[in-house]
Amino acid sequence: MADHNELGKEGEKIAVAYLLKHGYEILTTNYTYLKGEIDIIAQKGNTIVIVEVKTRSTPDFGDPQDFLKPAQIKRLVTTADHYIQHHGNDDAEARFDIVAIIKNKAGTQIEHLQNAFFHF
Repeated sequence: MADHNELGKEGEKIAVAYLLKHGYEILTTNYTYLKGEIDIIAQKGNTIVIVEVKTRSTPDFGDPQDFLKPAQIKRLVTTADHYIQHHGNDDAEARFDIVAIIKNKAGTQIEHLQNAFFHF
């Protein structure tokens, strides 16, 4: 596996641990539908939280969350709609978050951006 893939998988594990520590229930990870994939689907209270994890080893080329493009957002929304229709609670709210992680020899920085974008 390429180094960047391993860093991404490690970032997802860090994000799961972070969310659990902050009171989220993890419903599933790596949920796919058509060409879309959701890294983490969690729940806190009555809110289903769709979490995109962005992990980088350096912020030199921009913050991790800056690498989420409109086409990927569209795929996330389609995949989230599918999940909620087939597995969700009709009364639950949905929210899209980004967990941005920078992990390198200096340490690990985590930024949790709630309501990172609105579905359309």
